[in-house]
Amino acid sequence: MTDQMTVEAFRALCADHGVHTVEVAVADTYAHPRGKRVPVDRFFDEVLEGGVAIADAVFILNVRDELIDHEFVNMDNGFLDTRLIPDVSSGRILTHRPGYALVFCDSYDEEGALHHLAPRTVLTAQIERCRALGLDPVVATELEFYLCTVDDDGTWQPVRPHIKYSSLTEALDLEDVLRDMREALAGAGLTVESSNQEYGPGQMEINHGPAAAMRAAEDCVLYRSIVKQVAEQHGLRASFMPKPFTEESGSGMHLHMSLRSTDGGNAFADSDGAPNELMAHWVAGLLEHAPAMSLLGAPTANGPRRIRPYTFAPTHVHWGLDNRSVLARCIVEAGSSANRVEFRSAGADANPYLLIAGALAAGCDGIERGLELGAMSVGDMYADPGDCTALATDLTGVLAAYEGSALASMLGDTFSRSFASLSREEERLAAEHNPDPDDVNDWERARYLEFC
Repeated sequence: MTDQMTVEAFRALCADHGVHTVEVAVADTYAHPRGKRVPVDRFFDEVLEGGVAIADAVFILNVRDELIDHEFVNMDNGFLDTRLIPDVSSGRILTHRPGYALVFCDSYDEEGALHHLAPRTVLTAQIERCRALGLDPVVATELEFYLCTVDDDGTWQPVRPHIKYSSLTEALDLEDVLRDMREALAGAGLTVESSNQEYGPGQMEINHGPAAAMRAAEDCVLYRSIVKQVAEQHGLRASFMPKPFTEESGSGMHLHMSLRSTDGGNAFADSDGAPNELMAHWVAGLLEHAPAMSLLGAPTANGPRRIRPYTFAPTHVHWGLDNRSVLARCIVEAGSSANRVEFRSAGADANPYLLIAGALAAGCDGIERGLELGAMSVGDMYADPGDCTALATDLTGVLAAYEGSALASMLGDTFSRSFASLSREEERLAAEHNPDPDDVNDWERARYLEFC
């Protein structure tokens, strides 16, 4: 499977795998895949060209599928349809559910324009902005999750009571489910690299390779969906809630980025011990817009709880080389095609379309304005962040950094107002049910653990 999947190739792939049903999918504002299941013959005969309709309310549903009071989508305008038009280049086979395939879609409003609230639309605009600079963004997402059992009373418990980071001895009984996850992800077209236990009891990570920015966002959406489905097939549950347990490690989404130049090579490759000029401008843009980007990486009351010292989540705006206490970690080996920037602040529940869009917007702004990169941070940046800007540690602060920001404007005023309104509702509920900024209580787990 490649980014250049054609109709003919996808039809042949479906035939080879005995596909009877194609899932016509769109990711909502929280990156939950929604859509319609259609018979494979109808997909190729009708839906591929004409699409399917779904209520645009999918873009204002919160994590619990509650409809909030909304400025743009509401009963006064009738909850209009959005038309989903399949992008066949995104076609995947779901080998963990034999007979099923999936295609991601663009969303169009009643006037035939790309829907302003669709995360795919937001990312498309920023990819085009990169390409106008002669650059193609290449991205990989790196996600952690908790694997849990469910007690008779519905309580989720990590599958391990203790931490054993990257052990090859511990938890062999979990290898069946992890192997099935790796195989299912590979079957859906992800380049699976490895899996390991992470620094939390029952916390796992499965790494997969980079792809073009849109493909990377869709890989991430499928990663979370497939991991959850395979866990259930084994009688377990998986959660991407950023901070499910107060005293344990949170789960992050690290964003690895490079830029492909017109000759097809990595435009950061000639960095040697320090960022080259292009990477320096890119990182400077990321740092300038990092406070506003926090909402894209932590859109619920739970996400900012990761932003604490010595959690491997950055607490301030800074950059460095191979240093896991900084916000932007730069890999700059002489002549390496793997040179990249790792943006480390987002939680595992972040919408990858929106997080990648925000990073591309910020990086492009750095290039377009020729922003200068400040001094590199060295050493323990939890112990001594100096005069670096602190990141917000609660949703109120995260929202304040986003609303009215240059980044919000770059991503679109209509989208940004809608996105912020969803988080404002989460802020209100958290203030009512869990005012302690450092405690993850049962209300919070009930709201997010199953649904992130």
